[in-house]
Amino acid sequence: MMERYEVNEVWAHTGIIKAGDFCFLGYCVGNVGGTIEEQINGAFDDMERKLALVGLTLDHVVQMDCLFRDVWNIPVMEKVIRERFNGRYPVRKSIQTEFAHKGGNDGLLFQVDGIAYCNK
Repeated sequence: MMERYEVNEVWAHTGIIKAGDFCFLGYCVGNVGGTIEEQINGAFDDMERKLALVGLTLDHVVQMDCLFRDVWNIPVMEKVIRERFNGRYPVRKSIQTEFAHKGGNDGLLFQVDGIAYCNK
């Protein structure tokens, strides 16, 4: 059984899909236009909000794809992860990209996608 949440017809996109024992989260962003630390925290806030739709928290995240405009900001993300994940760190990879949406120095600097384990 599959459940889709936050379906966006304009973007042809779903924000979170619960499929079996896993939830797949896409395009978690926040505080666009802020500092890299504000955007990373905003992205994790958005991830938490999406997880709450299915009764989960950041503790349930098992894998993340972290997209950066400048991959040299990884240490900032690691600091935020240490503050927010309480030692329950997911597997992750970091990728540098040019964002198609609100790019540039004053735009989107960070996005995170993830997978959460749903079987509590």
